[in-house]
Amino acid sequence: MSIPAFGLGTFRLQGQVVIDSVSTGLELGYRVIDTAQIYENEADVGQAIAASGIPREELFITSKIWVANFAKDRLIDSLKQSLRSLQTDYLDLTLIHWPSPENQVPVEEFMGALLEAKNMGLTRQIGVSNFTVDLMQQAIAAFGAENIATNQIELHPYLQNRKVVEFAQSQGIQITSYMTLAYGEVLKDPVIQQIAERLNATPAQVTLAWAMQLGYAVIPSSTKRANLESNLHAVALTLSDADMALIAGLDRGQRLTSPKGIAPHWD
Repeated sequence: MSIPAFGLGTFRLQGQVVIDSVSTGLELGYRVIDTAQIYENEADVGQAIAASGIPREELFITSKIWVANFAKDRLIDSLKQSLRSLQTDYLDLTLIHWPSPENQVPVEEFMGALLEAKNMGLTRQIGVSNFTVDLMQQAIAAFGAENIATNQIELHPYLQNRKVVEFAQSQGIQITSYMTLAYGEVLKDPVIQQIAERLNATPAQVTLAWAMQLGYAVIPSSTKRANLESNLHAVALTLSDADMALIAGLDRGQRLTSPKGIAPHWD
């Protein structure tokens, strides 16, 4: 896999809260950090990383280009600003955060600019986020699937997004799952709770292990040290085929994120 399986998300965390979360995560052993321009926390994340003293080559840092910066003459400059904020010379992965609203900037234009940024050494890998099958097809037609490392999508037991997953995997594009715990909703699910009890694990560990076992990368976030530490143990947890089948049966198409004016026509 080109994308590490387990990392730390920073969505909705800002200021000292995100500094503390990233600092604690790095101290506990996290080495993959996911942020975005629209989170308005890149400088805070950069501060936490710099203070940790961990060598840059041991880290995998992802950020995402916001829709206002998709135009060819803005994308690379915005990425350079992200690098300054994060106090690094390059990103390991840079994603297009959402498709361009109403196709204001064509896929070929923003993907072309992102590929140029990669060729300039500003980012090691590039990819997309919140892309439908049609949008992935457009990106592949323009630049080839080999240039798209991942599609980061909302994916949890209640929204398993199988159509998008199957197409991406058929093209060799890895899936990164965000909101894997569905804002904590799935942690209350009796099926997941029963599996957790049987395995002497937490519902969060079971859910994260389920996603990783399907080949997805996960980026859970937390502000609590105990949760950050506990979530790490999901990497060592293995679910049986029967457990995986039980969780597969929880899909109910429950989408939690679909911002008006930005979200595409979902599959």
